[in-house]
Parts: sequence; C-alpha cells; structure tokens
Amino acid sequence: MVDARLDDFQAAKERTAAAQGLPAELSRALGDFLAAGGKRLRPLLCVLGWHTAGRARGQAPAPVVQVAASLEMFHAFCLIHDDIMDDSATRRGRPTVHRALAALHQGRAGRGAADRLGTSAAILVGDLALAWADELLHTADLTSAQLTAVLPLVDAMRTEVVYGQYLDLLTTGHTGEDVEVALRIARYKTATYTCERPLQVGAALAGASAAVRSALSAYALPIGEAFQLRDDILGAFGDPAATGKSSWEDLRDGKHTVLMALALQRADAVQREALHTLVGDPALSEEGAARIRDILTATGALQAVEGMIAHRRARAQHALEQAPFPPAATAALRQLADATTTRTT
Repeated sequence: MVDARLDDFQAAKERTAAAQGLPAELSRALGDFLAAGGKRLRPLLCVLGWHTAGRARGQAPAPVVQVAASLEMFHAFCLIHDDIMDDSATRRGRPTVHRALAALHQGRAGRGAADRLGTSAAILVGDLALAWADELLHTADLTSAQLTAVLPLVDAMRTEVVYGQYLDLLTTGHTGEDVEVALRIARYKTATYTCERPLQVGAALAGASAAVRSALSAYALPIGEAFQLRDDILGAFGDPAATGKSSWEDLRDGKHTVLMALALQRADAVQREALHTLVGDPALSEEGAARIRDILTATGALQAVEGMIAHRRARAQHALEQAPFPPAATAALRQLADATTTRTT
C-alpha cells in the first residue's frame, strides 16, 4: 500500500510538472530512486506502531498509509544527500542520484562540469523529497489531534538525523578507538530515525497510551543500534550483489564505526599501523580492503560486534515480553527484530 501511494503521488507530480512545462529530470530521478527498492522499514514500523495501540489486524487506514509513505519520502531525502556527502557510486544496485544525473548531462559538458551539475541537481532532488515528505504528511487527512500528536515526533526525528549525520561527517577520516562516539552516531543517525520515531508516529496516530509509547522505545532503541551495527559489518564484509553498494566504501572513507574502534583497541602495533595507513585512503585497493577485513577478524572486533548485536536483540525481545501490545503486533515486532539484525542486505 505504501508503494502504491508513493507511485500515485509521484505520477501526479510528474503530470503537474509536464503541464507547467517544467524539466522532467528531477521528479523522474526521485521516482527512479524510490522504485529501485529499499526495505521500506520505516513505513512498516509506522504501521506496526499503529497496531501496537490495539488497532485491529489488517489493512491500515489511508491516512496512516500516507504518513508511512511520507517517512519513506523523507528517507529518500536522507539517502540522496548522504550519497553526495560520501561521494558514493552505487545505491540499491544502481548509480546514485548524483552519478546518474551527471551521466545524463555528460554529453552537454565536460566531465568536471557534468559532475558538478549532477551533484547540484541531486541536492535539489533531495530537497524535493524533503518538501514532498512534508506535503504527504500534511495532506494525509489527519485529525487535528493526530497532527498535534505526530508533528513533534516528526520534527524531533528530522533534527536527530541531521545531528547524527553531522557527527558522522566530523568523525569520517578520523577513525579512533572511542566506541561511545561511534554508538552516539548510531543512536542519532539510525536508532531513533529508523526505528523509534516511526513506531512512535504510528502509535501516536492511534492515540496510544503512555505505557505503549514507553514499551516501543524500550524495543526500538536496541534494535535501531543493532541495525546500525549490522550495517557497519555489511559496509566492510557485505556482498555488493546483495547490498547494492560497495563493500569497501566505508573503509575508503574512514568511517568511525564501533567495528573499527574495537579493532584499533585490540590491534597490535603492526595491525594498528596497517589500519592507520589503509583506512581512509582515497586510493584504497581491493587488496588493501582485504587486509583491513583480515585485521577486523583477527583482532576479534567482528566477533565482538556480533555479540553486541545479539545482546541488543535480546534486550528488544525482552522488552516485547513486557509490552502491552496485541499478540499479533508483538509477533510481528519479534520477527522484525530477528530479520533486521541477521540481514545480509
């Protein structure tokens, strides 16, 4: 239902642009990005949040679906801008938006000019996704009480993810041994924005009690952190054919992750020197990336992060045992906890 709502919204926007004689590239680039796939985790959690408040099983009402769609549109904004900041080449198995737009205009200008145009245009595509996320939210036919309950959560989510992204930028290329800094980035960049806020938004739409909201946070925060920890592992060890992106981009950029911080803590002098030399090297080769992976494994950092993921999954499962949710909602959240923390994509 969320995909159908996004498709309908996107088609309407493209018809409006065509009727006004506006360039089709921006809306088409955004539509292609949305159609390329993705987990749709945030919309799913929004709908599950609605169900945790005791709503009947089955299809969520149209306003809930549209709010869930607005979260996916906001996610598109985040990813498009994140790919620009990281200069990523691929996302979801396709060229990133800025690379695709640069290729589109390659024949009209030299390489440098086309790249600059692609980057600038992708910033605008991301801005468009942010504006349209807001439009989807405010045209979802919510009651005044629902809108009053939801807006502070959405505002907090947007602020948190921007601060999380900024913390990520500050530490990229300056990898150190501080695990707490890496976990703080995970909390703001992923845990609240990916899990906690979408669940809270859905619950707020249903008029959830304070007990439901508290139980959702107890579940969502450890799962959100585990999700990011798994993402860090996939960023170094993932199969690009499955993840749709490079398995050594984070290593090239020098991302400050828990995985890397633990490796530096546990490394001997030779291993630490290799990490400091290779991690963050813009010219990192596949051979160099393989050497980093060997160290991440040999130091026990990989195994330690797997343990942290398992611990957080157990905390989330324990929270579900105490939660005042309907059985069907609890079962769905339990299954989701397992799927998101053991994923390979």
